[in-house]
Amino acid sequence: QVQLVESGGGLVQAGGSLTLSCVASGSFFSINGMGWYRQAPGKTRELVAIIGRGGSTNYADSLKGRFTISRDNAKNTVYLRMTELKPEDTALYYCFADPQVPSGGTIRTWGRGTQVTVSS
Repeated sequence: QVQLVESGGGLVQAGGSLTLSCVASGSFFSINGMGWYRQAPGKTRELVAIIGRGGSTNYADSLKGRFTISRDNAKNTVYLRMTELKPEDTALYYCFADPQVPSGGTIRTWGRGTQVTVSS
């Protein structure tokens, strides 16, 4: 079983910055893709960014230039650096990972989310 625990969310003023972290633990060989989604109240969950094991990245077009995803494979951790935050960035941010599990294959795994609130 694989668990993901996010941290780093909180309340920040518009224009400020936050860095989210997500650590994976449990039984797995390695982790392929890792990344972040977010869900604002009354809206569907949307992809924020994804990073491959080798460091390739993909971002939501609207977030390019303000958000940066990175990972530390040795620590099984993915980060999301968010800058120039706007009130519309307010959402519950979910981490996900695709670990290679002993039973074979990969299983998309989700964290419980960390709340980011941006005040105007």
